[in-house]
Amino acid sequence: MAGKGLQQYTVQEAQNAALGQVGSVFSDGDAQLVPPTGTVFIAITFLADSTFDGDSGGLVAETPSKFINTAEAAHNLGAGNATSIEGEGGLIVDASNTFASGITIFGRWTQIDLNAGLIIAYIGI
Repeated sequence: MAGKGLQQYTVQEAQNAALGQVGSVFSDGDAQLVPPTGTVFIAITFLADSTFDGDSGGLVAETPSKFINTAEAAHNLGAGNATSIEGEGGLIVDASNTFASGITIFGRWTQIDLNAGLIIAYIGI
């Protein structure tokens, strides 16, 4: 699937790719994860309580102002300055934030680097 342009997919193929059926990777915190060219991680399932590296490379969002990440606060333009599209109140994910075993988060990430834990990261377009 990764070699096709989006317009060349059938409707079913495009829906499957958007739902993470391009593939997945497992990490136990020992390696930095980067998805194949032209794809992103679209969901992360935590198999054990997990934390991301606290630097800006721990969880890298495709659009940091839109998806949670370790570089900047998504949807946080400050009190009184936000619109319904932009939102406000989001925080930066840091090394002290633990994601509990059994939860899944959704977004669009270009890099994942755990400090500790076990995850399955799903790849989509």
